[in-house]
Amino acid sequence: MRLVRGEFTIDTDKDRLDVDSIQKFLAEDSYWAQERTPEQTRTAIANSICFGVYREDEQIGFARVVSDCATFAYIGDVFIISEFRGRGLSKWLMETIIAQPDLQGLRRWVLATRDAHSLYEKFGFHGLKYPERWMELPAPNAY
Repeated sequence: MRLVRGEFTIDTDKDRLDVDSIQKFLAEDSYWAQERTPEQTRTAIANSICFGVYREDEQIGFARVVSDCATFAYIGDVFIISEFRGRGLSKWLMETIIAQPDLQGLRRWVLATRDAHSLYEKFGFHGLKYPERWMELPAPNAY
């Protein structure tokens, strides 16, 4: 899928991803993946539905979805680099993810965020409906 809006493009073509710039953002600017290795980033990309955000050929944003494409999806690694924030690109990225044809009819979408609740609430996300049912096995350094 390739969508164009003005000078910006969202593309799901993994061959177009700039993995080095994704890794750089995750290691230097994210709070959730600073300890992720380049190999882990490559593996995560290989096993996810990925959405690159570009201005011409420069990658300026990214998100990925881990899903069975039938019942469940986890959205992770969502970012727009700082100099391009405030232009509606995060909203457009989320609209694109939610509308992705392979991800329709799912029973549940989940994500984790420390500071972007207002963005995700615009798309119907909220706290867990049944938090007493959910369990996790986090790594010691998980955010």
